[in-house]
Amino acid sequence: MGLPLTPSQTVGPYLHIGLDWLNTTELAAPGVSGERIVLEGRLLDAEGKPVPDGLVEIWQANAHGRYAHPEDTGPAPLEPGFHGFGRCPTDADGMFRFSTIKPGSVPGADGRPQAPHIMVNVFARGLLKQLITRVYFPGDLHAADTALASVPAERRPVLIAKPSAGRAGVLEWNIVLGGGGDDETVFFDL
Repeated sequence: MGLPLTPSQTVGPYLHIGLDWLNTTELAAPGVSGERIVLEGRLLDAEGKPVPDGLVEIWQANAHGRYAHPEDTGPAPLEPGFHGFGRCPTDADGMFRFSTIKPGSVPGADGRPQAPHIMVNVFARGLLKQLITRVYFPGDLHAADTALASVPAERRPVLIAKPSAGRAGVLEWNIVLGGGGDDETVFFDL
């Protein structure tokens, strides 16, 4: 007698079971220094339809360029009230939203400064592992960033958030899974 077949294991759609207590969309408490920003967008599939049961995680340095992690022993100060990690489930329209501060520049593996950025992990049904990408900010010196420089120039705009029309401090950035079009998000193999 054989065992019945089970579906392949993916990272979703059961992301919300037992994990809701880890959801964090407010990364900077009052008094934390830095430029306050809201990063919002939608998680979309290859056809441009919302992914309503996904999960977006972010990890970032503080405004001084230091991560709230024991392995970051750099000279930049840590700030109480800033944890640098956020997690947001997508809603029925695929929306996610984080309230945080713009991170400072951190050194890359080669010691050269990277453009300020936020690391992003995406979890969704049908994915066998999370997808990893970055979001950058408009107007920053992107040429010095080795990760961004590894992306073909015509693809880089999908990694740069855009100011929201009429809403100060709000940056919009969509994550598009597959499709091969101009709007498809660039993901990194780490």
